[in-house]
Amino acid sequence: MPSQEVAPAGRPCHKLASVAHYSRLLKIVIDVPAADHDRELTFWRAATGRSLTQFDRHPEYHGAALHGQEFWLLIQRLDDGPGRVHVDIHTDDLAAEVARLERLGAQRVQQVHSWQVMKDPAGLLFCVIPEPSGTLNDDNAQRWA
Repeated sequence: MPSQEVAPAGRPCHKLASVAHYSRLLKIVIDVPAADHDRELTFWRAATGRSLTQFDRHPEYHGAALHGQEFWLLIQRLDDGPGRVHVDIHTDDLAAEVARLERLGAQRVQQVHSWQVMKDPAGLLFCVIPEPSGTLNDDNAQRWA
C-alpha cells in the first residue's frame, strides 16, 4: 500500500515504493535562436577558452567539458523560440528520476530523443537525460533511495 506524504503546495500525494537510482546536474545549455548562433558560439568559445565542438549525433549542439570533465557547457541552435539557459540532469533511471522530480513539483513537457523535457515549479525548462547503466555511482552522483 502506498504511503502518503505532503507534496509541494500542501497537496497530499501517494508515494509508491522508491526506486534506488543516481542523478547529477551535469550541463548548462545555452539555447540560441539560429540567427544568433554563430555569434554566440564565438563568444562562448572565447569566454571559456574551449573549442565547443559540434556533436555528430545531434548537430544542433556544440559543447565541451569544463573543469576537468565534471561539468559541461553546451550551445544549442534553436529552430524557433527565444534565447534562454537551461540545465540538464543526468540519471541512470529516467523513469525513476522523472517521477522523483514530479513529486517535487516539476511537470513533464515533452519527450525529445531519449530525454524528457520538464519544467520546474516556476515554469523554467530543464532536461532529464538517461546515462548508460553503471556510469553514475557514489563518487560522481547523488544516490536516491
